[in-house]
Amino acid sequence: MMPIDVLLNRIQWDRDFGWAEFSIGYEDRVAAAILVVPLHQVVRIPGDRFSVRIVDGEGVWHRVPLHRIKQVYRNGELIWQRPRCRLFPGA
Repeated sequence: MMPIDVLLNRIQWDRDFGWAEFSIGYEDRVAAAILVVPLHQVVRIPGDRFSVRIVDGEGVWHRVPLHRIKQVYRNGELIWQRPRCRLFPGA
């Protein structure tokens, strides 16, 4: 499986692949759910290799560690999903 940072780089820099409409699903611990947001609401801060910033519907920015990104969709189709932890089935 491709690491999420490598996939995000490919979306950003590979014109043949990155032209599509992308969204990500990330684990929101407050909502206890996977929230799916359009990729244009996700900002990668130069030099930060461990997290992204996501703006919610109310305009509030949240820092989301890359390990909480669980899914990536391209034109509505699931193309990447983090495998579930076998030691901790609910994780």
